[in-house]
Amino acid sequence: MDVIRRLGHASFACTLLLCALQLCCASVNVNVAPKVEVLKDENAKLPCTYKMSPTSSNTIVEWHIEDQGIRKRVAYRTLGGEAKSEKGTQLSGRVSIDEDFTLTITSVQPSDELTFLCLVNGGTAGAGEALTMLKVFFAPEKPDLTRPSSQAISVGETTSSEIGACVTMNGHPLPRIIWFKDGQPLAEVKDRKEKTYMIPSVVKEASGLYTIKSTLYMQPTKADKDSVFQCTVEYSMLGDQIKQKKSDSITINLNYPSETATFTLLNTDPIKEGDNVTMKCETDGNPQPEFDFTKDGKSVSGVGGLLMLKSAKRTDAGVYTCTATDFDNIDADLRGEITLNVHYIDPMTVTPVEPQVVMLGDKVEWQCKTKASALHTVQWKKGSEVLSQDGTLSIQDVAYSQGGEYMCVGAVPSVPRLTAQTRVMLTIQGKPMIEIPVAAEVSKEGDMVSLRCSAYGSPAPQFTWKPSGKQSVTVEGNKVVSTVILPATAEVMKGGVTCEVANEHGADSKTFVVSLKRAIDNSANRVLLSGNPVLKSADEQQGGSSGVVIAVVVCVLLLLLLVALIYFLNKKSKLPCSKKDKKEVAGGEVNNDIVVEMKTDKANEEAGLLNKRSPSEQ
Repeated sequence: MDVIRRLGHASFACTLLLCALQLCCASVNVNVAPKVEVLKDENAKLPCTYKMSPTSSNTIVEWHIEDQGIRKRVAYRTLGGEAKSEKGTQLSGRVSIDEDFTLTITSVQPSDELTFLCLVNGGTAGAGEALTMLKVFFAPEKPDLTRPSSQAISVGETTSSEIGACVTMNGHPLPRIIWFKDGQPLAEVKDRKEKTYMIPSVVKEASGLYTIKSTLYMQPTKADKDSVFQCTVEYSMLGDQIKQKKSDSITINLNYPSETATFTLLNTDPIKEGDNVTMKCETDGNPQPEFDFTKDGKSVSGVGGLLMLKSAKRTDAGVYTCTATDFDNIDADLRGEITLNVHYIDPMTVTPVEPQVVMLGDKVEWQCKTKASALHTVQWKKGSEVLSQDGTLSIQDVAYSQGGEYMCVGAVPSVPRLTAQTRVMLTIQGKPMIEIPVAAEVSKEGDMVSLRCSAYGSPAPQFTWKPSGKQSVTVEGNKVVSTVILPATAEVMKGGVTCEVANEHGADSKTFVVSLKRAIDNSANRVLLSGNPVLKSADEQQGGSSGVVIAVVVCVLLLLLLVALIYFLNKKSKLPCSKKDKKEVAGGEVNNDIVVEMKTDKANEEAGLLNKRSPSEQ
């Protein structure tokens, strides 16, 4: 019995030891992401995994939130069981647990940015938990920068004035505003005792998004009159990104006293009579003070800081003065001065004044002069041709072609478009002169032909055509042109058409030749003139002449051989010829058995080749 009792105690001790060892070895390790980031209105997934020893089939996974130090379970799920969510929490209806125990939150809002806790209860294996943070992001709107509605800021004030207010709306997490002046950031100062500081304010909207405002205050100096101010909102986004949005820029309406004045002529080109002139007076202060204008010491009226002269005259030249008075700086000398020059050129004067009428071949001369405010030129021109540059135009032995309009032009080279001009007429009188006539051609006799007769002359000449036809007369410059249309009769083809012109100083005439047009007959390879065929080229004519020459040479050689034969036979007394027979031969009787015939188209060639004496002359 004692042994049995001892064995029972030992067994109980072993059991206790095994339980203690099992409790010491049991563990549950839970793993979650330290941080989960999501954009507003999107879905967030918070994973949760665990390891436990020993395993348990009664494992339950719970998701909790911590809000102001209080934990609330929002959803849970048993191993192999159904997921459930709690009612009455801010996530009710928007959370679920997947089979892998990942917590899914739909349509995330900024208020969901909380600490989430994954709790795993493994029964005898124990329990474990891990925390994760949900971060919600939403980009704020572009900042709106406005100036205060109050009056302008004055330099020298002892308190800081509002420069502008910058507002950006609907951002998460809380963004911040940075101020810039002329592209450089301003230090963030909240102490109102400083000359430059900012007053921020934050509004959390019902949506959980933030609207922030920052108002900039400064004591500006005159150097800030052209400064450009801008604000930027800086905000965080997914993946630790830092982004910015810039506002539009503003300048400030700054009042400051005047120290100097400037008086400027706005016209860029030299002033000439007839120009509109604008002079501007301004100071380096704001607002601009009142201005007074004088010319050569006498008061003239302007509008604000502008003095305008319409259609300036040479009498407007002089010294103009601008004077300003700024009561914020009464001791400042605010004056400016302009010496205005108005350039001019007088109308051109020509001597003699009357239009010139001269006889053909005579001499004519003009003198042209003007006055101007600066060095000037005088030119005589006809059309675009420059004839003289000293004011004198002299023409010797005038011809009809020199009649017409001449122009005298004066100009001031140093002043663009400052010119003057006048015109004179030259009329040349004399007997008519016909230009060289142009021959005309017709296809065939009887066709109508148009002839044009151009003649100089003053007074205008009268035209007579012989033979006559349908006539018309026009004037072209200093020429008179008569055109006639008539049939090309045989008489016209033979003697031509005569154009006669006459005026009180004399007459002239010219004859126009009318002929048939030359045509090419390609099929016959010949040129046709008046319907008669001729050889096409000189080569063909030369070829025909060469054939004739060869024939003549052959005939002459045969004749010489015949004469030599008769002479030889006579010497040998083989011919029964008496003196009487010789005389008959000399007398021109020819043996009917021997006939020599020579033909040629050119008598001069035959005569040259046969330049020999007859037997009777020998």
